Amino acid sequence: MGQIRVGISGWRYPPWRGVFYPPGLPQRQELEYAAQHLSTIEINGSFYSLQRPESYTAWAQATPHGFEFAVKGGRFITHMKRLREPETVLANFFAQGLLDLGEKLGPVLWQLPPTLAFDASQLAGFLASLPRTHGAAAELAGRHDHRLDGRAVTSTQLPDRRLRHALEVRHQSFLDPAFPELLRQHDVALVVADTAGKFPVLRDVTSDLVYVRLHGDTELYVSGYDDEALDRWAVDVLAWAESADVYVYFDNDAKVRAPVDAMALADRLGVSPDIGFAE
Repeated sequence: MGQIRVGISGWRYPPWRGVFYPPGLPQRQELEYAAQHLSTIEINGSFYSLQRPESYTAWAQATPHGFEFAVKGGRFITHMKRLREPETVLANFFAQGLLDLGEKLGPVLWQLPPTLAFDASQLAGFLASLPRTHGAAAELAGRHDHRLDGRAVTSTQLPDRRLRHALEVRHQSFLDPAFPELLRQHDVALVVADTAGKFPVLRDVTSDLVYVRLHGDTELYVSGYDDEALDRWAVDVLAWAESADVYVYFDNDAKVRAPVDAMALADRLGVSPDIGFAE
């Protein structure tokens, strides 16, 4: 059996305060609180802009031994550059401080925009540019441009530690059978994304990692998952875990459903303790 981790996408949401987070909990302690009850969290601020090295260091220090973060790749790479000429932008991304997470650095998530169609040659070039160990990421980070001067992290204490990647797509053209085969060739996980029917759902297993993002059962980013839906996902996760590690993230945060649903699924899978929620 592979390992199973269930978590949430981000943790800084004002509506969660006093509901998931206890009333009066200082904001600086929210990550620590969430990490006591979940085994993984996606860092999604890295999607919007490069973060500071001291932020990654603080996040690592606030979480317990054995915890892992997934880090979302920058939209400058996926949405603006659209995967073209990836070396310098990838160097900047990995130089921002990810390596300071150390053993808590889990998969890197790359989410493509819904307007980006499948181009096998372009995608293959991007996948081939991705570092596969912390050491390779440090070497790549050393090629950052002037924007990271004075704030780059280009070394690691774990050079041989594996670095895995997952790709989330949103264009119908990725239903091409050549797409999952390309991911297999590059050992990159295909994200199983539940988007309430808005975007295609692909369930091919292309690596020894299965990465699941649950954006909402019936309404994108809003609706929760009832008992029947959670039971179905639990069956799928257990089946995938027979031959792969499975990371599941709830991104239905608008109505404080993500932490509730994550805890409920983790409880079904026996991988995380249950907690109470404030009234």
